[in-house]
Order: sequence, then C-alpha cells, then structure tokens
Amino acid sequence: MTTALKTQCCIAGGGPAGLMLCVLLARAGVQVTVLEKHADFLRDFRGDTIHPSTLELMHELGWLDDFLTLPHEKVTQLAAQFGEEVLKIADFSHLPVHCPFIAMMPQWDFLNFLAQRGRRYAGFDLRLKTSAQSLIEEAGRVVGVRANTDDGPLDISADLVVAADGRHSTLRAVSGLSVDDFGAPMDVLWFRLPREADDTLGTMGRFDAGRIFVTLNRGDYWQCAFVIPKGADAAVRALGLDAFRDDVAQLARLPRARAQAIGSWDDVKLLTVQVDRLKQWWKPGFLCIGDAAHAMSPIGGVGINLAVQDAVAAANILAEPLRLGQAADSHLAAVQKRRDWPTRVTQQLQLTL
Repeated sequence: MTTALKTQCCIAGGGPAGLMLCVLLARAGVQVTVLEKHADFLRDFRGDTIHPSTLELMHELGWLDDFLTLPHEKVTQLAAQFGEEVLKIADFSHLPVHCPFIAMMPQWDFLNFLAQRGRRYAGFDLRLKTSAQSLIEEAGRVVGVRANTDDGPLDISADLVVAADGRHSTLRAVSGLSVDDFGAPMDVLWFRLPREADDTLGTMGRFDAGRIFVTLNRGDYWQCAFVIPKGADAAVRALGLDAFRDDVAQLARLPRARAQAIGSWDDVKLLTVQVDRLKQWWKPGFLCIGDAAHAMSPIGGVGINLAVQDAVAAANILAEPLRLGQAADSHLAAVQKRRDWPTRVTQQLQLTL
C-alpha cells in the first residue's frame, strides 16, 4: 500500500546541497522534507574540503564555534610537488574572513552537524532509507515525488521538488532536462594509508611523469586519491596489486611496507569523474542544484562549497514564496541566474587545469 504525505518543499538527496537547503528553508518557516536513500551519511566517497566561504556562512548562522569543535585539520596553504620541486599554490591565511583556512573534515561529520541543526526547526523532516524514484506530474507541472522506503512506496505532494541527489541524480534523469557533458580525462582510485606521528606528508598533490597523487589528512590515516586516465581502471588492476602498491609508495614517498596496508583490490574504490551542466536547471515545480545541476571535477575540492552556495541562493530566493504558497517559475529561473556564472567559471577553470 502506498503511503502519502504533503509538504511545501521536497528535496531528494541528503548531501551538502540538499541538507543545507532543507535547514535554511526550515529555519525560514517552510515545511520541507529531505529524502536520503542511505541509512546514514558514513561514506568515503565524499569531499572533505570545507572552504573559507562555507566557514564564513557558519559564522553568519551563529554555528561556527560549535562547528569547529568537530574533528578537523586546518589547512592554511596548499602545495603541489612536481618531481622533487614543491610549490605553494594557495595561501588562505590573509583572507579577510573569520576562518582563513580550509577545514579538512569528513563529510559525514559535516552532514550530521547540519541534520542536528535542522532538527531544531519544526518544519525540518529528514527521512533516511527513503529513495526518490520518479516525479509526479500533472498538467505539465511537477507536483511531487514517488519514493521507496523499507515500509513500502511513499508519494509526497509538494509545491516544489528539488533534486540534490548528486551527479548520478535519479530525478534529473527522469525530468527530461537537457545536459551538456564536457567530459573529463581522468578517473580516481580512492583508498586509505595509515598515518604515523612522524609523517611529513601534508594535504597536497603530487605530479610525477603524467601521474597525480593527492593526500588528505584525516587524522589517523591518509585518504588518498590516485588519478588515472579515464577508463583505465581495468588496465591498472590487470597489472596486479603489487605493481599498484609500488606506484603508491613511489608517489607518496613512503616505504614500500606502508603500501601493504592496501590489502586487496576491495580496498581500492573507483570514483568516476564527470563534468557536466544542465542547460536549464528547472522546469515548472522542479529545480536541480549541486551536482545534480552541475557535476564538478574533484580538482580544487570545490564541490561541497559550490553545492552549499547553490543551497544558500535557493533558500534566499525561494523561502518567502514557498512559505506564502507563491513559488513561481520566475523564482526557479532566478536561482539558476544567480548561480550559473560562478558554476561556468569554476568548471571552465577545472577543465583548463
């Protein structure tokens, strides 16, 4: 039997874009439901880089002090190593903000923090293990979402449906909106290495003979990204795990024994990189934000922050119309107009790099 409920705004996807938008709308007095298909936020394939702009938002919301009690590493500079040459490529320490640094924080902690804040508001409704499947449309307008739950199908009627369900967005796929795919020449192999107290590694990228290796400090371990040519995953694995460990040890400048922590290929996950953007982010009753509107490359670690900025723009433009029951196509177009230029510029920079 299908269960039904009604809300003012239904958001598919409990990532940075979806959760931030849900919290901000609920804070403004809107009834909003966010659907997250997983049982929790504990996944490794999510970015860790909380940029100064997002930290400034936390300050503006009055959340910064509590936010910074979560485990994180402060990165004031970014470096890249080309062969044996180390170059500083970014310095945040002089930015005129409250936090002139990047906070390297596991994304599950960031999302749990947002969910905790959201539960303070009566209109906030987070539904875990609830997977958006299709759009409900009437007379050419989206009027709701059909979802699956452990208890069976769920139909949610809403004045506005927002797809924030990532680069493989189910709702974007069924919406019929047209997308420009710009391609990306790389994929990423994602794994962990143990971190020791005397390690001199930092959060940085290494460029060596056409290969890129990135290390992210997660406290007691390194989250590592080994960049490979697009579609080369099978060829890398065919060379064998020992050859892969040798490459990792060489690129990370670590003893070969440390790479033995990669116990099997099951410890190495493939992250498929894509860069694309919807021509139009919306249609009547429906809006895409975050990676659902514009999949970003991992270059620069800007994905979270672009998604959060989408959510802020959407909340600022849509909160009052949604609360009054007057959300119109012009409001959805205004969200895209506000966010389209910074998205285009960032993606072009990523593609150039």
